[in-house]
Amino acid sequence: MNKIQKGGCYMENKRLGRHILVEFYNCDKGLLNSSRLIEEYMIEAAERAKATVVQSVFHTFNPWGVSGVVVIQESHLTIHTWPEYGYAAIDLFTCGEYVDPWIAFDYLNEKLKAEKTETFEIDRGDVEKIRTYAHGIYDNIVYKPEAKGGV
Repeated sequence: MNKIQKGGCYMENKRLGRHILVEFYNCDKGLLNSSRLIEEYMIEAAERAKATVVQSVFHTFNPWGVSGVVVIQESHLTIHTWPEYGYAAIDLFTCGEYVDPWIAFDYLNEKLKAEKTETFEIDRGDVEKIRTYAHGIYDNIVYKPEAKGGV
């Protein structure tokens, strides 16, 4: 296992981030067409996961459907909805050790009232591969230091 420095401390880790791909089936169709509610739930999901929200952008399509992104200091959460099918596709991409994308998943699952979900988690930024493919030029891989009041 590789040691990665964060804020002057070394910790054990093999990845820079986690990316959960989620399929939500048989959700509340009316909710999936509400840009206002979807944005509210996505921001709350990020905050519950202990992420730092930077900005959000959401768009409602005509006649239906919502796409949106919540940019977080630690990466992003995105959603695309198909209300006519009761379906939503969500990506929960977080970096660092302190943000838990599974907390965001649990919250969104409850709010979207999905009857069925499928998830797939991908490790992003495999530390050993970064070192190998960079021909050893990185001795230490350091997370961005935690910053208060901005990115």
